[in-house]
Amino acid sequence: MNPRLAWAAAAPRGRAYLELTKPRVVALMLFTAFVGMVLAPHDGPPWAALIFGSAGIALMAASGAAANHLIDARVDALMARTRARPLPQGLLKPAEVAGFVAGSGVTGFALLLAYTNALCAGLTLASLLGYAVVYSIVLKPRTPQNIVIGGAAGATPPLLGWVAVTGQIDASALALVLIIFIWTPAHFWALAIHRRSEYERAGIPMLPVTHGVAYTAARIVGYTQLLWMASLLPWATGLGGGFYLACAIGLGARFMQLALRLQNDGERWAMPTFRYSIVYLAGLYAALLIDHWLARG
Repeated sequence: MNPRLAWAAAAPRGRAYLELTKPRVVALMLFTAFVGMVLAPHDGPPWAALIFGSAGIALMAASGAAANHLIDARVDALMARTRARPLPQGLLKPAEVAGFVAGSGVTGFALLLAYTNALCAGLTLASLLGYAVVYSIVLKPRTPQNIVIGGAAGATPPLLGWVAVTGQIDASALALVLIIFIWTPAHFWALAIHRRSEYERAGIPMLPVTHGVAYTAARIVGYTQLLWMASLLPWATGLGGGFYLACAIGLGARFMQLALRLQNDGERWAMPTFRYSIVYLAGLYAALLIDHWLARG
C-alpha cells in the first residue's frame, strides 16, 4: 500500500486511541503531579522520577480514562458531549479498548516500580481503581454525591509526584491533594448544570438532576468558599510564599465571583464557571511552581 494511503487509513484510529486517554484531563493531572515532584524535598534534580515517574503516572491515568470510556459506552452514546467518542462511533471495538487499558496500565505500573518506589506504584494503582471501579461503576450511577466521593481518586496526582521523589507521604503533599479534592465538585457540578438534561436522559443521578439547579449552584458557592480557604494551606505550611499567596487570593476571588453569578443570575454562567475552574487549578499550581523557583533565586 502507498505509505501516504496507509497513514491516511491509520490516522483516525490513532486519534481514537489518543481520545481514549482524555488527553486534556490527563495533561492537567500530570502537571499537578510534576508540581508535586518539584516541590518535594530532594538533594538534586530527581530525573528518574521526573521522566519515568511522569511517564508511568501518565500511562496509568490514560488506562483509567480508557476504562471509563469502556464502562460508560452506553451512557456516552446518549449524551451530545460524549456521543462522538470512539466506542459510540464504532471507531474502536470494546476488545481493543480493553487491550489498551491493560497494556497502558501494566506498562505504567512497571515504570513506577522500576524508577520510583512501591508506594508510588501502589498509590497510583489505587487511584486508577478508585476512578475506574469505585467512581465509574459503583458511585456514578447510584448517588448524586458521586463526584464528591469519587473525586478522591482524581485528587491524588500531586501526592503521587511527591511520593515518587521522596517515597513517603507528607502533610504538605496532602494539602495539595485537599485543594483538588475540594475543587472537583465545584468544577464538575458547573458542567453538570449545563448538561443536566443529558444526564437525566442517560439516567445518571448528578446533583442538578436530583436536587435542581438552584441547590447545586448553592453547593458550588459553598465548595468554592472552602476551596479559597484550602488554597491558603500551602502558604500557611511554608510550601508557598508571598507570590503564591497573592495568586491564590486573586484566583479564588474570581472563582467566587463566577460561582455567585451562577447562583444569582442563573445557569447561563455554568459554562463560564466550568471553564474558569480549569484555568483556576492550572494557575494555582503554576503559581506554586513559580513561587518555588523565585525562592531558589
